[in-house]
Amino acid sequence: MKHLTFYLDFISPYAYLAFHALPRSLMGLSYSVTYKPVFLGALLKHNAMLGPAEVPPKRDWVYRQVLWLARQQGLVLQMPAVHPFNPLALLRLAVATQAQGTPNRYVCETLFKHVWEGGLDAADPVRLAQLTAQLSPARLADDPSVKTQLKDHADEAIAAGVFGVPAIEVDGKVFWGLDSLPMLRNYLEGDAWFSDAQWNGVSDLPSGIPLVRR
Repeated sequence: MKHLTFYLDFISPYAYLAFHALPRSLMGLSYSVTYKPVFLGALLKHNAMLGPAEVPPKRDWVYRQVLWLARQQGLVLQMPAVHPFNPLALLRLAVATQAQGTPNRYVCETLFKHVWEGGLDAADPVRLAQLTAQLSPARLADDPSVKTQLKDHADEAIAAGVFGVPAIEVDGKVFWGLDSLPMLRNYLEGDAWFSDAQWNGVSDLPSGIPLVRR
């Protein structure tokens, strides 16, 4: 049985879509999943990247596309009242629900629903207080151990080559984005295409533009 590490940030509509699509995409396969909240802003900063919502034309496209994709999946998705927003309170709450900082699927689903259903302000203090009461975390969200674990998740993700969310790591390979789920399934089914030569060979391709190496 393969073990998957699913890196997510509740601010990402693609992470929301991938979270719900994963069971259907991998139906019939034997696997387990650990969900690890990561602060997308830390990944973007490390790789000197702008977030999709920081580029106005891209922001409009992303919102149109995710609304359409949700419709295709038969999934409820309503844009929150404000987006992007600071997701740290939600990420810390997720981490605080479990000793190792890895929330279960119910917790992740509840937090995604908080953001992507109802069209409300995901960062509203009253709603956050209600959400905290509902999840009854074992630790306070501002506990130093929670903050440390959240940072450790980001450091681990960066070390694994994760640069955005959603990202799923298995066997040292990272599958990024909602549209990588069929590729992930193909790998888990044992397709020989995923050899070291095929997978790692792209890193040796020369670039005509200097790359930023971190």
